[in-house]
Amino acid sequence: QVQLEESGGGSAQAGGSLRLSCASSQYLHCMGWFRQAPGKEREKVARIESAGTTVIADSVKGRFTISRDIAKNGVDLQMNSLKVEDTAMYYCAALNCGTWSTYYLGRGTQVTVST
Repeated sequence: QVQLEESGGGSAQAGGSLRLSCASSQYLHCMGWFRQAPGKEREKVARIESAGTTVIADSVKGRFTISRDIAKNGVDLQMNSLKVEDTAMYYCAALNCGTWSTYYLGRGTQVTVST
């Protein structure tokens, strides 16, 4: 059983930045982030393979970056130029990089962006 633990969520003003971190109990080939806003379906945000290849959703491209945190066997999500519509619960995931199917999902961390 893989344990994923997110941290770094919180509140920010539009235009600001937040950095999310995810620690894993073991090294994983493919990790990523999803988000879900109230009343909406879960949405892909970004994912990274062990070789460092990344995929960023169009909705956050140019504003968010994903990177590996080797010390934590995890991943970070740097979120810049935040928008109100980025408000959501953000989930760290172990996933299939080809299909985005999730094997494990963290409990989530809340991000709230206000004007």
